[in-house]
Order: sequence, then structure tokens, then C-alpha cells
Amino acid sequence: MSPFFVMSLLFGLTFGQTASLCAPSEYTIHVEKRECAYCLAINTTICAGFCMTRDSNGKKLLLKSALSQNVCTYKEMLYQTALIPGCPHHTIPYYSYPVAVSCKCGKCNTDYSDCVRERVRTNYCTKPQKLCN
Repeated sequence: MSPFFVMSLLFGLTFGQTASLCAPSEYTIHVEKRECAYCLAINTTICAGFCMTRDSNGKKLLLKSALSQNVCTYKEMLYQTALIPGCPHHTIPYYSYPVAVSCKCGKCNTDYSDCVRERVRTNYCTKPQKLCN
């Protein structure tokens, strides 16, 4: 291999990891319960952005450690709780949701992340809407 090719490869791998654009991003969650009179629109932050991955077309030739499919995921998060208005007394009117404090490119953890991109829009209200900041 030529020294130019090796240097180009090393530069590409180094720059590729630093070029990841994964950061907290504003997002609105719409929450409603069947028993409650209103839908609550909650402004929060989620992790979103671009992370470098390595193409797995050569997976038979490479070690598993050389293959990485990184996603933009939570590095640090906290949970907040909102009160859904218009709920009867027998209903628990609280909803807890994650707030991204910082993000990283890494493996998707299904314990707290949805690792599949949703194609159908389900984040909407069917009842009158109230805004929560």
C-alpha cells in the first residue's frame, strides 16, 4: 500500500468520527389519556443528528469489533413530569418524559430508546390541546 493511501485512510477515519453531528434537539411530544379532556403538548429535547457508521458490506472479511452502526443516543438525560389537565379524580394525571441533557454516537440501547425510525406520524392530538413548557 502506498503511504498516501494509508494517510488518507487514517485521516478519513479520524475526521469521520469528529464530523458526527449528534446533539440535543427541540421536540414536541403530544400526550393524551382516554379519560382526560385535553391533549398536552410538551416541549422537550431529544437526541438527534448524524453519526458516522462503517459499511458492513465486508462483514465476512472484518472482525465484529471493526463493524459499528452507531446512532445518536442519550449520553445524559433526566426525567420530568407533567400534569395532564382535565382528568377525573380516579385517573392518574401525570406523565413522565425524558429530557436529553447531552448526546453521543453509540450503540442504541432499547431499554430507553426507540431504535427504529418511525414512518407513520403518531405524535398528534385528537383532543383539544394545552401547551406545557
